[in-house]
Amino acid sequence: MNSELRQNVLKSLEAGIRLDGRKTDEYRKISVEYGISVNAEGSARVKIGETEILAGVKLSVESPYPDSPNQGTMMVGAELLPLSNPEFEAGPPGIQAIEIARVVDRGIRESETIDTKKLCIKEGEKAWTVIIDICTINDDGNLFDASALASMAALQNAVFPSYENEKIDYKKKTKEKLPLSKAPVSVTVMKIDKYFIVDPLPEEERILDARLTVATTEDGKICAMQKGGDTPLSIEDVDRMIDIAIEKTQELRGHLKR
Repeated sequence: MNSELRQNVLKSLEAGIRLDGRKTDEYRKISVEYGISVNAEGSARVKIGETEILAGVKLSVESPYPDSPNQGTMMVGAELLPLSNPEFEAGPPGIQAIEIARVVDRGIRESETIDTKKLCIKEGEKAWTVIIDICTINDDGNLFDASALASMAALQNAVFPSYENEKIDYKKKTKEKLPLSKAPVSVTVMKIDKYFIVDPLPEEERILDARLTVATTEDGKICAMQKGGDTPLSIEDVDRMIDIAIEKTQELRGHLKR
């Protein structure tokens, strides 16, 4: 089955088009909607083609880690809901969900998007923890880029809840935004045979040779990369994939708040 599918995909790529008529470096329609949940401290919905992702931000007050007593923390989790893809199963996160969460986490963490020192309430005792939850509503390919974009939009949308007398009132939100200094965006480039594509369809993902997710900040600085797929990449492959990712990042970034 995959052999026949691969031949069909390669035949299209040789003609310079994809199965759905797009160019190799062309994204499907992208939309970002902010503030979709009244109960989350921040939330966003991202659609890339028929792929739909929801991301929410919750804030809690916890004890800081002993090695960073004056800093808050961040956690990212992804849930691949069975309603979004019949291949997803209910229960603990699988390998794909864990990888998506880690890729999103790394892009935000390594770029130092959140000023974690400003999350400190009382050094060594209390600090804010930022929790990002990613949920798939429909999987039509490219969950990595959609999840990263939704998470960044949710962070931009987030505000602190009321915190008085060491108690959080989640029903009462302030106007204070999260201390964000950057807005990393991820672009995943896939290699199939000798061709490089972005925004893959599920059919293309099933026959990939390798993929590289590249997270960059506004100034074009690479803050994180994640390689996937079983086929090794040459230095020339990596250079080409990074160039494509940096070029396409601006397109995705244009959908975020300035």
